[in-house]
Amino acid sequence: MAAVRPLILALSAAFGLAAAAQAQPVTKITDLKPADLPSAVTAIVKGTAPGITITQAQKKEREGRVYFDVEGTTPDGEIELDVMQTGDGAFSVVEIQRDIAWANAPAEVRAAAAKSEKKVEPVRVIESKQTDGSVIYELFAAGAPKDPSLEIMVKNGQVSVLKEVWPH
Repeated sequence: MAAVRPLILALSAAFGLAAAAQAQPVTKITDLKPADLPSAVTAIVKGTAPGITITQAQKKEREGRVYFDVEGTTPDGEIELDVMQTGDGAFSVVEIQRDIAWANAPAEVRAAAAKSEKKVEPVRVIESKQTDGSVIYELFAAGAPKDPSLEIMVKNGQVSVLKEVWPH
């Protein structure tokens, strides 16, 4: 019986890893030339960020949602807009992002990060304005450039450390 226990533990771990791997959302990414964006996406981007020069674009399909990540420059600097296709085929800007220096993040955001269970000294910070008026600060740690190590939301003057990854 003692020899069976390690086998059971090993199998349980393997099945647990397989289930975790299956739970990861798959994102299909297609690089686009700015001229290949749907005209409605270009129009909403230019209406949201007047003066933008679109430099890069991608179409992302994930968990049944279709996004267009549109990067460009404005007189105020670099910017990225995430445009989501809605169920009726229309498009809606769901967030506007820009990189900022950690020192330029609001003091209450830096304080929330310092109090968080996850101790992150960010090497990159993305300020992501949402259409509901909230702002998400995505903090990236050294050696982890793909996914934020910590996300902090400011909404209606309240600051909170997010426990789940923001969907957009």
